[in-house]
Amino acid sequence: MNEYDYIIIGAGASGLLLADAMLNDSFFDDKRILLLDKDPKNSNDRTWCFWEEGDGQFEAIIHKRWSSIHFQGEDVLKRTDINPYSYKMIRSIDFYKYYLGRIKESSHITFVQESMVYLNESATEVTVKTTNNTYSGKFIFNSLFDYKMATGQKKYPVLQQHFVGWVIKTEKPIFNANEVTYMDFSIPQKGNTRFMYVLPYSNNTALIEYTLFSEQLLPKAEYEAAIKEYIVDRFQCKTYEIIEKEAGSIPMTAYDFREHHTRRVRYIGTAGGWAKPSTGYTLMSTTNKIPKLIELIKQGKPLQKMKLKNKFWFYDMLFLDVLHHNNGNGHAIFESIFKSLKPQMVFKFLDEKTSLKEDIIYINSCPKAPFIKALFRRLF
Repeated sequence: MNEYDYIIIGAGASGLLLADAMLNDSFFDDKRILLLDKDPKNSNDRTWCFWEEGDGQFEAIIHKRWSSIHFQGEDVLKRTDINPYSYKMIRSIDFYKYYLGRIKESSHITFVQESMVYLNESATEVTVKTTNNTYSGKFIFNSLFDYKMATGQKKYPVLQQHFVGWVIKTEKPIFNANEVTYMDFSIPQKGNTRFMYVLPYSNNTALIEYTLFSEQLLPKAEYEAAIKEYIVDRFQCKTYEIIEKEAGSIPMTAYDFREHHTRRVRYIGTAGGWAKPSTGYTLMSTTNKIPKLIELIKQGKPLQKMKLKNKFWFYDMLFLDVLHHNNGNGHAIFESIFKSLKPQMVFKFLDEKTSLKEDIIYINSCPKAPFIKALFRRLF
């Protein structure tokens, strides 16, 4: 009874979306599928945000959407309507409840709460040992990420998008509930790329995150001190209630994770290199890659054939090279871009939907010298 056609390890965004895609495709109706995760997935442990034109596949679980963004730097301040885009937010608890609810109603997908101990691959199957059981599967999709997967090489720098966030509730209405503070670089940079990110749920409740693009994490107290200072300086507020806290770290690297794949084990999500290297945004990137993975599975093709490299991968690689070489000047790149371009153009480029002509316009908005130097370092 512990033999399966497919085993998905990790019930995060990529694992649940893959399981749901299998649930919705008749090809998998006669397949036995196991979904493993060490947690019950019954807490709100993260939020996912993304921009999108019109309605999309997550409308049933969107917690909040915004029609305007605020960008601020040393010499630029922009408050801009982002129509036809909306900036949307999903709480993980709603995501888990929705997708696990669908999966638990199915007859051929089983969700088990157990921790994986190790994998052992043979010519015909993969054995998955957990704390309680042993399972075997013909193919494994593993979403468990370890930074050692990327840091064991030197060809591509590995930065982290790391953050601590507080959801606070204030006595007075101090937030604009229709506007996201997408990036506020007016805070001290201290030799790194640092900014504040504010998602107002209402005029007196918001998620405030202190975010860095850098190699090393900070002591927890430093993140929290920065949030406290920002609340006082930016909103003139000293009295508030902390409702929730969150923290995280997302890899930012152009490293190709495909070398970790084997004939029967395929890494997905962040562990598969699905996070957008230059931004860390993962949900929509994962959403776009799941159908491609499903087609490879159905066609019986080697899963390594799902390639991630394209012209945007090359742009991201140069951007990360620039940040790695001079991390303290990262704010100047973003300020130059948002000063020159409308956010709709920025979103389209980051969605990897721009033409070559539009690419050139975007690239022209960036500071030239650091990118030319990065290009020459790559070439020579």
